[in-house]
Amino acid sequence: MAELLFELLSEEIPARMQAKAASDLKRLVSDGLKGAGLAFTSIESYVTPRRITLVADGLPDRQPDVSEEKKGPKVGAPEQAIGGFLKANGLSSIDEAEIRETPKGNFYFLVKEIAGQATADVLSDLLISAIQAMPWAKSMRWANGSFRWVRPLRSVIALFDGRILTGTLDLGNGLTMPFGATTSGHRFMSDGPIEVTGFADYRNRLAAAKVMLDPAERRNTIAEAAAKITAAEGLALKPDDGLLDEVTGLVEWPVVMMGRIDESFMSLPPEVLSTSMRSHQKYFSVRDGDKLANRFVFVANMEASDGGATIVEGNERVLSARLADARFFWDQDCQKPLASRTTALSDIVFHARLGTVDQKVDRVEALAAELSVYIPTADKDRVRSAARLAKADLVTGMVGEFPELQGIMGRYYALQDGEHEDVALAIAEHYSPLGPGDACPSAPVSVALALADKIDILTGFFAIDEKPTGSKDPYALRRAALGAIRLIIENGLRLPLLSVFDAAQQLYPHLDSAPVAPDLLEFFADRLKVVLKDKGVRHDLVSAVFSLGSEDDLVRLLARVDALAAFIGSEDGANLLIAFRRAANIVRIEEKKDGAGYSGDVSRGTFEQDQEHQLFEALEQSASAATAALSEEDFAAAMAALAKLRQPLDRFFEDVTVNAENADLRANRLRLLSRIGATLGEVADFSKIEG
Repeated sequence: MAELLFELLSEEIPARMQAKAASDLKRLVSDGLKGAGLAFTSIESYVTPRRITLVADGLPDRQPDVSEEKKGPKVGAPEQAIGGFLKANGLSSIDEAEIRETPKGNFYFLVKEIAGQATADVLSDLLISAIQAMPWAKSMRWANGSFRWVRPLRSVIALFDGRILTGTLDLGNGLTMPFGATTSGHRFMSDGPIEVTGFADYRNRLAAAKVMLDPAERRNTIAEAAAKITAAEGLALKPDDGLLDEVTGLVEWPVVMMGRIDESFMSLPPEVLSTSMRSHQKYFSVRDGDKLANRFVFVANMEASDGGATIVEGNERVLSARLADARFFWDQDCQKPLASRTTALSDIVFHARLGTVDQKVDRVEALAAELSVYIPTADKDRVRSAARLAKADLVTGMVGEFPELQGIMGRYYALQDGEHEDVALAIAEHYSPLGPGDACPSAPVSVALALADKIDILTGFFAIDEKPTGSKDPYALRRAALGAIRLIIENGLRLPLLSVFDAAQQLYPHLDSAPVAPDLLEFFADRLKVVLKDKGVRHDLVSAVFSLGSEDDLVRLLARVDALAAFIGSEDGANLLIAFRRAANIVRIEEKKDGAGYSGDVSRGTFEQDQEHQLFEALEQSASAATAALSEEDFAAAMAALAKLRQPLDRFFEDVTVNAENADLRANRLRLLSRIGATLGEVADFSKIEG
């Protein structure tokens, strides 16, 4: 068994593309090896800013021999058919084929024994195909070649069992790059080319040349060193996994250092400091307890003879320049009240068919005020003020420079202008929650504004038929619906969604579209299943309650679902579900056979057996009790009322023949069975329940 070592050395690969590139190369080579019949015991890929490396172990020296069998024409077939078979397979005589007996007669068969090639002879074309098939999101040409790659390639290592594979990558226009056994170490901390003989040698020589090959190792090294260097001063690194992943892809030899922020900048909002450091310089923020410390952590790509003092000084100087820009934006923005900026929102198009941001603000203000009725202690005047100012920071210099601070900066500017804290907080929180890990607003004014903003987006795009399709959701409507659901559920809002959707659509008078409320409610049902799946709630129970059509109060719906889950999990509930299905199946089959429906009134005078009377009375009593319980939102009591149907149903099916010879009696019994579904349907659509 032998080892394949494959490295593609290039100029710096963008950090955001590295992990996918390593995964793609592993997939392409793995598929190629399997397609060539070359088994392997392991295959791994690695990536640094300048190289993608793959190592496959346990490869055989040769492909396995294979036997290829082809079925030919039937014995006695026309000469033309036999001639075509001979020509297609390079045969000179039909005698070279063998005759086999099959259930359809005797046929000619050709069996070819194909000897496997040497693995080394197969690998070159396989690796070149993998290189050419790499699906870069963006690629480039360089020099005079026509070959495209994410960045200019510098060399290719291709070793099998320690020997260089015979192969050359065609770069186009006469330019070529032959396979070799030589790579380069760290750009600044290594000398000359490095010749390798295998993966272990390759990895060790790179480490000696200041290249840490494994991205997981680089990531851990950065995280541990950053934690250690901050803890030494009684501080702590602000967690930022996204930045940690990005920085891991920027360095081959991580050296963690800490610098100091000039005290003159510490009066800026901490979010401004953190965002400026993160966005422009890829620096980590440092915390001193609950506040931002006047320190920052960064990762250099080299060791310095002076211990890094010069590097730290240079980074502090660069950061000061960046923060000076941020302070300029802050000072300029604070010179004008936030309210004075709202007129500029009419110059920003929200969507060509949905109007400007200013028009969106008008809609959100009206809708938020209407929603405040359903949110205990929400002050309608503050809700209106927050809605009017919510988007104003979009035209500030700070948000223009750092779009990720929208809402956050609005809060600071609102407080600067003397707005109420509830108003300022709502401005900051109205985009939330953005994802499952994001905190959900709970302050009443914030909830009203955040919910109105999301429902306005959903209603507008559904009205112009820009709904999510498959994996495409360009306007993040799924995220908006999930956010709205969390706002409703986590704050226990008793919100009539159908009415709210209608009210939101009426705020788009220029759109001549059909009502979107039913489609939006169905969309919410699908999203709610996603939310509840993580909590172990069955999606079919949600569907069973949503299918009632009139249930648009999510809090009440969840209470129904909880009660239904408990009921179905009980012995009575499970048996009742079985009986319901039996009854529904009988009615469906007979309706199809008769071409008639059996949902009409049941005639008590037609009954012949006590079991019919008992089932009818039980249905009447259960329906009445369930309806009364539902009006009080006592869903457990409604389920208990249904549970009383079990014994009458069991006795009915044991002793009564539904398809009686008497036509009137048969029809009446079918209507009685149909009544079962109608009674259960007061609580949920039992036909949607699985299992």
